[in-house]
Amino acid sequence: MKDVKVLGPGCKRCETAEEMVRAAADRLGIATQIEKVTDYAEIARYGAASTPGIVVDGKLVHAGGLPREEALEAWLSA
Repeated sequence: MKDVKVLGPGCKRCETAEEMVRAAADRLGIATQIEKVTDYAEIARYGAASTPGIVVDGKLVHAGGLPREEALEAWLSA
């Protein structure tokens, strides 16, 4: 199971990023546990300078703007 965290204050882009992660995981048939992280101190601990950020299995893989679907699938498949 992949552990995914979506970093952000809860803005529309952050919600969209979470939806994109869920859709990619469903397409790939990968079980994921998705957590929204809204605490700025915790977001900073991951090293995200901008949001939304995506952390997969403890590693920051994306920060700022919405990710490409191909990239999401690659991160979830790794």
